[in-house]
Amino acid sequence: MTNASFLTSYVNRFVETIRQAGIEDIVLCPGSRSTPLAYGFAKTSGFNLYRQIDERSAGYFALGIAKAKKNPVVLLCTSGTAAANFFPAIVEAYYARIPLLIVTADRPHELREVGAPQAIDQIHLFGKHVKWSVDFPLPEEREESLAFIERHIHRAVSSAKGAPMGPVHINVPFREPLLLEMDRPASIPQMQQTEIGKLMPSEECINWYTQLITNTDKGLIIAGDSLNSTVGFWEFVKAIQWPVLADPLSTLRSNVPMDCMHLCIDQYDAILKSEAFMQSAIPDAVIRFGAQPVSKPLMKFLEANPPKTFIAVDESPLFRDSLHVVTHHVQVDPSSLWFQVEEKQSSSYLENWSKANDIATNHIKMYISEQTDEGALAGTFFEVLPDKTDLIASSSMPIRDVDTFFNKTSKDVHVYANRGTNGIDGVVSTALGIQAATKRPGYLLIGDLAFLHDVNGLIVTRFSETDLTIVIMNNDGGGIFSYLPQSTETNYFEHLFGTPTGLEFSAIATMYDAQYDVVHTKEDFQAVLSKDKMKNIRMIEVRTDRQNNTETHRKLWAAITKELDVTWKA
Repeated sequence: MTNASFLTSYVNRFVETIRQAGIEDIVLCPGSRSTPLAYGFAKTSGFNLYRQIDERSAGYFALGIAKAKKNPVVLLCTSGTAAANFFPAIVEAYYARIPLLIVTADRPHELREVGAPQAIDQIHLFGKHVKWSVDFPLPEEREESLAFIERHIHRAVSSAKGAPMGPVHINVPFREPLLLEMDRPASIPQMQQTEIGKLMPSEECINWYTQLITNTDKGLIIAGDSLNSTVGFWEFVKAIQWPVLADPLSTLRSNVPMDCMHLCIDQYDAILKSEAFMQSAIPDAVIRFGAQPVSKPLMKFLEANPPKTFIAVDESPLFRDSLHVVTHHVQVDPSSLWFQVEEKQSSSYLENWSKANDIATNHIKMYISEQTDEGALAGTFFEVLPDKTDLIASSSMPIRDVDTFFNKTSKDVHVYANRGTNGIDGVVSTALGIQAATKRPGYLLIGDLAFLHDVNGLIVTRFSETDLTIVIMNNDGGGIFSYLPQSTETNYFEHLFGTPTGLEFSAIATMYDAQYDVVHTKEDFQAVLSKDKMKNIRMIEVRTDRQNNTETHRKLWAAITKELDVTWKA
């Protein structure tokens, strides 16, 4: 048997096992050492194959697909520093619990640590930021090697999908020559499938949980990111009549049933700035589903007023409790606790939250209508989002404006963001990956610096169809820093944190054949948003002022706080 023959058997078994494990999406970056696997995936039907030249952007593109589908995505590259460029996306995937199957081609063992080109130490390259890592054997004429491949691929996929989901790493060495026998059909792997069950609560847990809900009037539900499903949630909440503080990434601000609108509290970030309201809102019990929300005022509220019972429901044994206020960690599938309980009557506690939320919402709507800063422009943007679309928000100011200005709605608008590590890198690629996965129109809200971080992400649009509108809030620098204490040091602030670039983005739009508009007023922005999208990529550059944005946001919060203080002190 020739090298090409057993290399082909090896690659065919690798690729066919990936397919039978239920993976549909392959993101590959061109490179020599990964040639066998690139050809193997390309010649096998049943895959969605995406190409990206830039490995850092490719990592985030794969992350976007996996985030939307909640299914592992293969991310393939050649040997050397190509693999290192995946690292930022892998770190995000690890902390955001996104399943990735990173496959790095490598030099054979005799070319490691001897000065060979494009050879770095790739064993455990990603350290503790992957759930599991394995170095595969070299292709050889041995059935045991093929059996090893099958079982370890299934283990890798199970590890990526098991709670908590996350990235795994397979390192695959190849000797030259690297070409396959392209016409050889793949054999059917012996191992066909693995199953992952759901963690269910015990009868003792159910009884305790039910009794807590029944005996608690001042109860609060916090819904954060990472809810894999929301089916049955609102039926459960209608029965228990507890207010739900819905982070925008929980998806619970969208598709809200009309008879549950009063239960959905979407302005908690604003209303918890009022000391008078906070004193009336202290809960006896809190149940949190998903990750900790974006809102800092909510975190401060819980830290200052830890409830007697704080339940964190999580499929993972990992504690997400940076405030150290959780009293009970319940490791089950969250939906297993949305069962039917005896219906309760509405309480004054719920009415307080709902009333405060209405007050804040009235201020927010008036603000969107009358003001012209970034927040009002973001709110204007959210109001015109069509049904059955996806909204992707960058970190820093965009996700905070989503938290404040994206009001609960009966429309189907799914909100995404990278909040595993809250970075601004890779956001364009993540948005493109999400759109590729969902096939729904995508809308990205991003700042100028975050956009510049991942301009290379647009390369993928030269190889794949897309439908993405990018709204760039260009305040010429890092807007979030204007809200932080370092902004008071005026001598160095602009140089070190504001970092104005003076750039505008029409040339980038031209490079990628994007539909482009630049707007300077709210009226122009509304007019552009009403225009038809004519190309695969649409870029709307919105010129804003950082200082004005900071001042008007603070005035809004002050106005809400003032009315709440007057109302709850009365």
